[in-house]
Amino acid sequence: MHPDVSEILYSEEEIAQRVSEMGKALTEEYSEIAGDQGVLVISVLRGAAIFMADLVRQMDMRVEMDFMAISSYGNGAKSSGVVRVLKDLTTDIKGKHVIIAEDILDSGLTLKYLLKMLNTRQPASLAVVTLLRKKTRMQAEIECKQIGFECPDEFIVGYGLDYAEQYRNLPYIGILKPEIYYK
Repeated sequence: MHPDVSEILYSEEEIAQRVSEMGKALTEEYSEIAGDQGVLVISVLRGAAIFMADLVRQMDMRVEMDFMAISSYGNGAKSSGVVRVLKDLTTDIKGKHVIIAEDILDSGLTLKYLLKMLNTRQPASLAVVTLLRKKTRMQAEIECKQIGFECPDEFIVGYGLDYAEQYRNLPYIGILKPEIYYK
């Protein structure tokens, strides 16, 4: 375990198992809905890239991938409340079945903004799958097709999740020690 992590919440094996289950469930559902058209899976960079890569490898159907970069955190531990699109999609989503692969649903404000923006582009369908949903009282109402794990309201890192661009490469998800982000 990394010395800056106080506890491992989800092991590499637990994550792999859950992501596999999610991919199979999405295949079952979207094979019927999307047929030969398949789906477009969008990763919100950078945190969700690892999750999306593992998820799409578990989907036995036609899958396109695209990426967006959206920021509301900067290098801090709390959301700034200001959402900025740093990189937009390169794919036209009109008439496509779109799945947003999100790493973590925290306040939900950034994701709510993203859903509203993407809906204006007229996809055939738009859904969210999230690896983690934090148990917070002040969370925006967002429907998720799949949720990997419900997690405690802690500052977590690993498997793509970061603090100041560090710890993304950890193969597990763990709680970051407070002294690291309260320096």
